[in-house]
This record gives sequence, C-alpha cells and structure tokens, in this order.
Amino acid sequence: MKHAERPALRRWTRREYERLIDRGFLDEDEPIELLDGLLLVKEPQSSPHRTAVLLVAKTLERAFGDGWFVQVQSPIGLDDLSEPEPDVCVVQGSPRDYVRAHPTRPALIVEVALSGLRMARGRKAAAYARAGIADYWIVNLVDRVLEVHHEPARPGPARRRWGYAAVETLGAEATVAPIAAPSARVYVADLLP
Repeated sequence: MKHAERPALRRWTRREYERLIDRGFLDEDEPIELLDGLLLVKEPQSSPHRTAVLLVAKTLERAFGDGWFVQVQSPIGLDDLSEPEPDVCVVQGSPRDYVRAHPTRPALIVEVALSGLRMARGRKAAAYARAGIADYWIVNLVDRVLEVHHEPARPGPARRRWGYAAVETLGAEATVAPIAAPSARVYVADLLP
C-alpha cells in the first residue's frame, strides 16, 4: 500500500503578498496575515479580545508618551517572509515616518490571545524572536495574566526553534516596565478587560 504524499506548502514573500492585495485577490481588510511565508487567519475579534486590544493601546500610549506611536492591528515588516499584524505595537517616531514602508523595528509587540494562545506562544513568538524583537508581551485572556518575553534566542541544543530565553508570567496585581520605556510602570490589571 502506497502512502499518500504530504502536499507541499506554498511559501509567499512579502512582495508576492502585497501583489495579491494590489491585484484584488485578497482584500487588505481580510483577517489574514503573512507569517513565515504562510497566509494565516487571524484570531477572531470577540468582545473580550477587542476590549483588551483597546485597553492595551490606551495604556501604552500613556506609558511611552511623546516620540512614540502605538499602532493597532496594523502591518509590520519583519523579514522577506513575514508581515504580521500584531494586535498592538509601539514604534518610535510618528505615523508620517512610515508613509513609504511599514515599521520594521517595533520597541514592543503585544498580542492579545484567547483562542489564538497557542499561535501567540508558538509561531508568532518564534518569528518575533528571529526578527530580534526584544520585548514581546502576550495578554493571555484564558488565564488572565501577562506573559512577558525577553532575550530572543536562536535554535540550539536547548531549543528546536527560535524563541525567548526569558519568559515571565505576571498576575493582574503586578506591574511591568517596557524595555524601551524603563521608567514607565504598566499595571497588568489595566491591560485586562
């Protein structure tokens, strides 16, 4: 008996992805993002998810202040195969600095996760670590905690793929300081719906 062959995955580049949008094959408002060359469906916008995204954005705007802007569910360019749309990210400068190209070096990326918790901890964490994102947070709505990821780490004897060497889980009563705004204090409770 012959075993069925596994179908090959088609990996897309950022340039090809943008052409799909430009030519109308994909609508730019479709819940799809490019990660590691794969077109992935984004987590649905349940009411708790949407509320948390808005709370995170408002809290981080206050924490970072002038010279930074917070973008919500907007594309960033990580590498030739990844153009994710994190729930929230903080970028240095102003929106006008990115008229010609998406931001590529966010100071902080935050994913809000309910049904997409496994993806946020897995494929997204690996892509962000590989891109050198030093500060990655997951607002974990399942357990009502904040998972703080620091120290991007390469694959090696201790790990199969890219990831973070330091991961800390903080409860609602805790505070955290973003790496790029060390004097700011963010209350985890302010991020949770």
